[in-house]
Amino acid sequence: MKLSFHGAARTVTGSKHIVHIGQKKVLLDCGLFQGMGKETYLLNSEWGFEPSEIDYVIISHAHIDHIGLLPKLVSDGYKGTIYCTEASEPLIKLLLIDSANIQEADVRYTNNRRAKENKELQEPLYTVLDAEAVFPKLVLLPYNKWEKIDEHVELMYSDNGHILGSAAVNLKLWENDKLTTLTFSGDIGRYRDTILRSPQTFPQADYIIMESTYGDKLHPAAENAKEELFNTIVHTCLIKKGKLIIPAFSLGRTQELLYILNGLEEEGRLPPLDYIIDSPLSTKITRAVKAHPECFNREVQKLLKSDNDVFNFKRLRYTEGVDDSKALNGMKEPFVVISASGMAEAGRVKHHIKNNINDSRNTILFVGYCEPNSLGGRLRAGAEYVAIYGERYEVKAEIAAINTLSAHGDYDDLCQWLACQNEELVSKLFLVHGEPEVQEVFKNRLLKKGFRDVIIPDLHDTIGLG
Repeated sequence: MKLSFHGAARTVTGSKHIVHIGQKKVLLDCGLFQGMGKETYLLNSEWGFEPSEIDYVIISHAHIDHIGLLPKLVSDGYKGTIYCTEASEPLIKLLLIDSANIQEADVRYTNNRRAKENKELQEPLYTVLDAEAVFPKLVLLPYNKWEKIDEHVELMYSDNGHILGSAAVNLKLWENDKLTTLTFSGDIGRYRDTILRSPQTFPQADYIIMESTYGDKLHPAAENAKEELFNTIVHTCLIKKGKLIIPAFSLGRTQELLYILNGLEEEGRLPPLDYIIDSPLSTKITRAVKAHPECFNREVQKLLKSDNDVFNFKRLRYTEGVDDSKALNGMKEPFVVISASGMAEAGRVKHHIKNNINDSRNTILFVGYCEPNSLGGRLRAGAEYVAIYGERYEVKAEIAAINTLSAHGDYDDLCQWLACQNEELVSKLFLVHGEPEVQEVFKNRLLKKGFRDVIIPDLHDTIGLG
């Protein structure tokens, strides 16, 4: 038995790991690389394995860096089943269609410029038809129930509190009549999350594949986010008379912002402005999230008894089409717009940044992790000039960040997730989904806690078990 790592290896996107059981291959996640600069397209084009040789795919959760290459996998020859949690299924469908639309639109936009420069035209990684071909292969499983996939593989999902439907993947694997247990963390949420339940304990594992995004950091208290957001709205829209542009992932972060803004209105403190969700995907996902209140924590469940829509408030509106989105550029009065994507690498928010980055009255507020090479990462790092769709822009708008809203656990959360394990029984622990310097810090912390063998694999590494 062995593992191979084909994404999220010494980086935080592109999650793809293969469990080799004899001749059988089980792919854990099939994520898109994001924000890797000029390398991004090449990384997403080369698998490092043959898709047609994969027997099963098991998805941990619906973020694009964990599911975004499923259409290409199917298009390139994968014929098998794709397992996911029940709450993940509608999100996977929405996100894959949106990803295909964004890629097709971005390629059209880029090719218009490339054609004028007599450069070779590009092709999208996949199309909407490719995305739709994934849907019949989805098999939905509940939390906390073992499912026998075949004579070699048994699967159970445990709630991980990262986003709606997120899960750790727990596997029982049989090879030559020997049982091996393996857990893949997916992404680990925060204990005492604003909306979702805390991560669950999971069965003792022989081997663990674990995310490490914030393995060197402690997050500030999540309740600080409300005051930070309120102060940024006042500073930008009431004092500077500018526009507040918030890049936010459609799944998870947008709903968290809406929940906070709803809370400010309930307290009578929400400034009287227009609050605009400019993302068709965010609109659809918010509806999907509302349909699964069973995933919410006790506090939100209690609030729902007096407020039947905790993601809605006065003066909140959703754009309906491209013309509505473009019309925002002509608005003179201050407003708040929340738009995808969170790293500002694609989607409508990239156009909003392009059109507003040269005005010092405006603020671009980041509310989550940005890969360093992404547009968001470069802005957060203090770049004076950035390239957007091949054109150079001076950064005059104020760049701000709220660091308390991460859906990823910090090192205390990660260690708490591991606390249900007897470290002496864990043969190997693999750290993925993290920056190398962060992983080294977290590795040393885990070694001090008693884990015997902590490994940080490189891209396309294959490592034997046992």
